[in-house]
Amino acid sequence: MFLHHLRVIPLLVRMHVRAQMEYRGAFWLDRFAQILSYGSVFATIGILLARFQTLGGWTWPELALLFSFQLLAYSLGAAMSFVQLRDLEELVRLGTYDTLLIKPFSPWAYLVFSGLNIGYAGHIILAVPLLCWAVLSVDFAWSAASVAFLLAAIVSATLLTGAMITMIGATALMWVRSNHLFSIFFGFWELTRYPLNIFPGSIQLTLITAVPLALTSSVPVGALLGKPIPILGDWAVPVTLAAGPVWVLMAVAHWRYATRKYQGAGG
Repeated sequence: MFLHHLRVIPLLVRMHVRAQMEYRGAFWLDRFAQILSYGSVFATIGILLARFQTLGGWTWPELALLFSFQLLAYSLGAAMSFVQLRDLEELVRLGTYDTLLIKPFSPWAYLVFSGLNIGYAGHIILAVPLLCWAVLSVDFAWSAASVAFLLAAIVSATLLTGAMITMIGATALMWVRSNHLFSIFFGFWELTRYPLNIFPGSIQLTLITAVPLALTSSVPVGALLGKPIPILGDWAVPVTLAAGPVWVLMAVAHWRYATRKYQGAGG
């Protein structure tokens, strides 16, 4: 079964990429619009810095590193999960999801790889150069260990993002409606492009525990730069690296539980 999946997955990805690239002009125009949209968000942060010099003790290059890290980790994780799991609600509501259950293939794998979203290319095109500039601009003595931590933290943040989105989407298998939970997710996600220490203690706690999106941005970047991390303190590094794998295991358990509870479109 595993080898069968490995043979089929590249075919699913290839077909979906070809479909998305059918109108290439429109595709790249959308990517350009994404770059302008997120670029304007970063410009807004720059305007704040021009007035106040620092934000929560973070300088302009440090905030650039934070913003690019957050955007890159999100785009990599969401490309493998967001649109696919957001559309799961409609598949459940219409009864279309039942057709996936009779395929000789994992429903989760089919959803994810047949809907791989290369539309996040715009996010990555903006995030990677900005990340490289920030890495070279921050006042920080880089070493092999710090570079390794940065790369490992990006992987962990990517896994955490995909796992949380998967858990939200899978809830539709039990409740039918779950997309309203994405509004909560993105409400908190938008906060994570700013340093954690500028928020009240209750929000800090929420962003580290219940909705741990701070672990995809300010916690790993702050730990890398030697910033004081609220609540976690010296535990920031191990928690950051463990968060992604742990949440993936939680997402797998939640998906299996939700699948067992699924009763079909008729209830």
